[in-house]
Amino acid sequence: MSLALRGVGYRYPGVAVPALLDVDLHLGSGEVVGVTGASESGKTTLCLVVSGLAPRVVGGRIRGTITLDGESVDDWPMHRLAGRVGIGFQDPTSQLSQVAVTVFEEVAFGPMNLGVARDAIVERTWEALGTLRIEGLAERDPRRLSGGQQQLVAMAGLLAMRPAHLVLDEPTAQLDPAGTRLVAEAVERLAEGGASILITEQKTDLLASVADRVVVLRDGRFALDGPTDEVLADPRLIELGVREPAPLRLRRLAATAGVDPALLQPAADA
Repeated sequence: MSLALRGVGYRYPGVAVPALLDVDLHLGSGEVVGVTGASESGKTTLCLVVSGLAPRVVGGRIRGTITLDGESVDDWPMHRLAGRVGIGFQDPTSQLSQVAVTVFEEVAFGPMNLGVARDAIVERTWEALGTLRIEGLAERDPRRLSGGQQQLVAMAGLLAMRPAHLVLDEPTAQLDPAGTRLVAEAVERLAEGGASILITEQKTDLLASVADRVVVLRDGRFALDGPTDEVLADPRLIELGVREPAPLRLRRLAATAGVDPALLQPAADA
């Protein structure tokens, strides 16, 4: 399974300046690609293009080639793409159905619309709730949950559909560290199952823990692209408006202050 973009550019309707320019991207089976960059660098636009929402739903003009498992998707309708590429947004209220009266029904909503058999829907729903450790919310009204809880429910809904390719646009923006860890664990499990995953994040510590590769966007172009360790240690990262992971930041501050970096290492177990 693979998802590939070649020479892709995209311009929103009524806007003269392209939001994406000459993007080449490949996601292979089980690969997690992290995307980061300053505000307005093109992260969300890339998610919309990869998922097919742009231009099918958003409008605008696109050029270049997008292939899914080796097949061009130019003529694919949105419902066909949605069955293969799942997308999660930063704002969970835009993801929830607003018609389900329980979390269980909310998570089951996606598989039901895909025509999955009843027993399989139940199995997938409980599995997704268990993966994110929110089984206790199953009978709650999703509209009466906190923002963080709604984000986990929206994520569970995506997991229940078992997409071959998954696009996550800052999925942990409303989550505390515990919730962020749950999302990281879910991403790792999905990748182990063969899903290809594109995840945009400002939290570079999360990308450091889950991504095989990291792309840094600037003005709709790839400014950096490479193995996670190399990109997140690149000295140009700060200039690109991206905060480096905490361990690197601490080592840099320690070096500036003249502190021995060895003192930052955790003590060995007695």
